[in-house]
Amino acid sequence: MLQFSPVSQLRLYNTLTRRLQPFVPQEPGKVKMYHCGPTVYQRPHIGNYRAFLFADLLRRTFEASGLEVLQVMNLTDVGHLVGDADEGEDKLDAQARKEKVDPWQIVATVSEQFFQDLEALQIRPAHHYPKATDHIEEMVAQIEVLLEKGHAYRVGDNVYFDVHSFPDYGRLSGNKVADLEAGARVEVNQEKRHPADFALWKSDPRHLMKWKTVFGEHGFPGWHIECSAMSMKYLGDSFDLHTGGEDNVFPHHECEIAQAEGVSGKTFVNLWMHTKFLQVDGGKMSKSLGNVYSLDDLEQRGFEVLDFRFLVLRAHYRASVNFTWKALQGAAEARKNLHDFRGRLQAQLRGPAMQAEAGEHSGPARKAFWDALHDDLNTSAALAALFELRNAYTQKGMEATEAADALDLLNLADDIFGLFDQESADSGDLPDPEIDALVEERNQARRNRDFARSDQIRDQLAAAGIVLEDGPEGTLWHRA
Repeated sequence: MLQFSPVSQLRLYNTLTRRLQPFVPQEPGKVKMYHCGPTVYQRPHIGNYRAFLFADLLRRTFEASGLEVLQVMNLTDVGHLVGDADEGEDKLDAQARKEKVDPWQIVATVSEQFFQDLEALQIRPAHHYPKATDHIEEMVAQIEVLLEKGHAYRVGDNVYFDVHSFPDYGRLSGNKVADLEAGARVEVNQEKRHPADFALWKSDPRHLMKWKTVFGEHGFPGWHIECSAMSMKYLGDSFDLHTGGEDNVFPHHECEIAQAEGVSGKTFVNLWMHTKFLQVDGGKMSKSLGNVYSLDDLEQRGFEVLDFRFLVLRAHYRASVNFTWKALQGAAEARKNLHDFRGRLQAQLRGPAMQAEAGEHSGPARKAFWDALHDDLNTSAALAALFELRNAYTQKGMEATEAADALDLLNLADDIFGLFDQESADSGDLPDPEIDALVEERNQARRNRDFARSDQIRDQLAAAGIVLEDGPEGTLWHRA
């Protein structure tokens, strides 16, 4: 079944307009979306993954609604300064000096860790993962256009964006240029015309990653110009949607808009969406507190990575999520309940009932599920619809057609939320025919009162993750 839901009903919150609005793609049937990816100087921690999981949920919702998605997520491998500031050390440069290694090696190592984490979290791969260092030419070209149009100015080998040249600067974040300048520190960069101006290109002979360009011998890009150049290369001057964490709103995304629209004169992005921070134990993650966790840390505690995915996605993306081990345990148990529900439905439909076709028996649950997602991705309400369906099954059971419809809805939910492990032919699991044969052998052993053999087969199947349920209508099985 898995019918598409009309995207015309989807309403999303736009950070730029500060209101819910219908999602209308620029090109019917297609979505172009860009997501700020990691700065690959250290392995991303679990807090970083909230924004990436949200981007994945958004993409899956679009695709489940029948839209064709073009997704781009960048890798920042130069130019992101410590504290997201306009002055100071480059994060990668600083890490390379600290570890006494080539920064390019750090980029390779951390990028590999990042992609492994994405796979473990079942985040669908973006269509492009552009690296900043591979797009220096595009950045320089944009900076030259900004200089020609009077949006930028050069001081020696450095280039700055003049925020006073762009009247809409501050619209995304709600900041006003006058307030930004009034609140600037006394130690203002004297090269800048105005304290709120930001760097497009910087020069530093000591920087480990640098390029010879029209601006000089020892230059490297500012963080903000990187995303403008890469998003516009792969998605065009104007596209549908841009996401990131709430910390990206200012200055990063504010500056992206000024740069991109300063170059093209067109609306850069129609819809801006941002996630709240992931808190840990009620506050920020801190190395001094020992609560900066990686996905490996979760597995070492006995959890599955998908338990963390469920913990994050069951909360609304604009609401705070507080990570605690107790909260993760609760998410793991809830996810297991849905997994067992699916297993029981699959077991019921195995055999003669396999021919049952899904009807409209879960219509109210299906409608509640889609209505919730259409309401700015209200994931908690969408998942609640699934648990209500599970409760109905537990209390009253279901006929074969009802079970088929419920299973179809669970499969749809899995397609959007990524709830369950994706089984593969080479996963090492016992194939269904072999399980069926063992179940029949066990049934025959029980009829022969060979309980030792019966127990042996049950233990063998349990070790393979197969749950047996003996009932009046025979033995049903499903994967744990």
